Parts: sequence; structure tokens; C-alpha cells
Amino acid sequence: MSATTFSPLVVWHDVECGAYSADLALWHELARAEPGPVLDVGAGTGRVALELARAGHAVTALDREPELLEALRARAPAIATVVADAADFDLGRRFGLVIVPMQTIQLLPARGGFLASARRHLRPGGLLAIAITAVMEDFGELPGALLPQPDVGAVAGWRFASQPTAVRALPGATRIERVRRSFAPDGGVTEEYDAIELAHVTVDQLAAEGRAAGFTPEPARSIDATADHVGAEVVLLRA
Repeated sequence: MSATTFSPLVVWHDVECGAYSADLALWHELARAEPGPVLDVGAGTGRVALELARAGHAVTALDREPELLEALRARAPAIATVVADAADFDLGRRFGLVIVPMQTIQLLPARGGFLASARRHLRPGGLLAIAITAVMEDFGELPGALLPQPDVGAVAGWRFASQPTAVRALPGATRIERVRRSFAPDGGVTEEYDAIELAHVTVDQLAAEGRAAGFTPEPARSIDATADHVGAEVVLLRA
């Protein structure tokens, strides 16, 4: 794989996250309802930021990975991007809506720093919306025919497949394991393993943490499961 042709980090982010769309209607609804610009936390290559920008919203995309934001800027130069850690950031401006799609909040080692940072960046009355996964069913060591369908993509003659191989319950977290396969134009195949751990957090727990950080919780919203993705809950915290 040639790093001068494309970034593996960008490719795998697009393959594993880019096709998810079940949450987009809710982000559009919230952006229309909340006056002011939008801050997309954990924006990656712009799955949500691009959608909101196309709808006419002023969006700032925050991520800790410069390569992902570089790809986003190439796709939409008008979107403001900021390389920063969601656990503690200071952008010097305020937003009407701060969104945290997918499971970004569950990847943080602690949530207190993020909640304090988000609170500082919201205008009075602004809204923080955080998506968390619903309960995930454990599986492991399944025959190949019973595994979930892989996430797939193609770039510059290469093909990519990210196959979930296990979901394991750990104390306080869920571990998601994958095999990533890259198929070169000449027929060669490379394989690597990847795993992430999502901290267990409930709507009530996050609402309580938000209240302690100075927010007023509002009723959570739900995102239905699809054939390829588990459902989610979106915790709403009013500044």
C-alpha cells in the first residue's frame, strides 16, 4: 500500500464509519432547531459535518487525527477544522449546538474534561447532543458464515474489507475486534487486526454527569438499529 497514494487511516475510517447514515436525520433536525454554528466532535473525515454543511449550516469539525481532517478539508475546504483532543479543548468561540456522533464519548478515558469543555463552548441555552451505543450482543469464535457482513470500500484500484470477528464484554467496557484485509490491484492480500474498547455508559449516568457539569438534561432521543448497525441513544444536555 502506497502512503503517497492514500492514507490507510483515512481509508479505514471511511470503510468502517462512512456508510452509517441512520443518525443523520436527527443531526439535521437538531441543527435546524438550534441557532448558531455547529461543533462536530470526533468528526473524522466528515461523515456528519459534510451533511450539515451541505444543508447550509456553519460547521466546525474537531478531531485529534490531523490526517482525517486533512481528508475532510480536501472534500470541503469551507468547513473549519480543528486538531484537538475531545477530552480538553479551547477554541475561543461558542456554538449553538455541539454534537458527538457514534461512540466518540465512549472512547474517552474520562468524560469530565469533555463535558467541561463543551459547556464552555456553548452559547447560553445551547445544546450538547451525545450518541452512545445501545446494548451490544456478545459474540466470538463464530464460523465465518455466521459473522456479520464486513464493511467494504475501494480506493485507487485497491479493495478493502473490515470484518468484525468478536464483540466481548469486559469489566466496564465492550471490546470490538476486527480483521482488516487489503486487496491490491495485483491480487496481493494483506491482513491486520484492530480492536477498540467502548466504555459502558447509560443515558441516566451521562445525564447525571451532565447535570454535575452545569447542564440541564432533556429527554433522550433514540436511533433505531439497522441490518448492519446497533441502535443508539442520544443524550441531550442544555447549557
